[in-house]
Amino acid sequence: MPEPEDQEKNEVENETTAETKDDSPNISNAKFTNIADKEDSRKEQIDINSPLFKENIKLILDVPMNISVELGRSKRSVEEVLALGEGSVIELDRLAGEPIDLLVNGKVIAKGEVVVIDESFGIRITSIVSREQRIIDINLL
Repeated sequence: MPEPEDQEKNEVENETTAETKDDSPNISNAKFTNIADKEDSRKEQIDINSPLFKENIKLILDVPMNISVELGRSKRSVEEVLALGEGSVIELDRLAGEPIDLLVNGKVIAKGEVVVIDESFGIRITSIVSREQRIIDINLL
C-alpha cells in the first residue's frame, strides 16, 4: 500500500498531466503570400505623374538624409593606426583622377569628381548609379 505522501504526489502529477492535455495550444503552419509577386505588380502601377504620388511624396520631402563623399578606403592594423600622427600619409584604394562615390544614407547613388568652389571642396556628379546596380550593391538580387 502506498504511503499517503506518495499517493498525494501521484494525484498532483495526474492533475498536472490532465491540465496540460486540456490546455495545449493549437499549433499550425504559418501561411505566407509571395511578396515578390505583389512588389512586381506594384512597380508597374506607380505613376510618378499621378496626383496621388505627388501628394504622397510631399510627406517625405523634409526628411533629413546624410550625404557623404568617399575618396577611397584602406585597411590598417591597430598598431598601424596607433602609429599615425601629424604628417602621416595613408594610401587609398583609388587612383588619382578616378571617380569618387557619393553616398546617401550610406548607399552609393552617384559617381563624381572633386571640385574646388571658392575655398571649399565640392563634387561634380558625373554619373548616377542605375537602379539595378543599387539593388545588386545591397545584395537583393
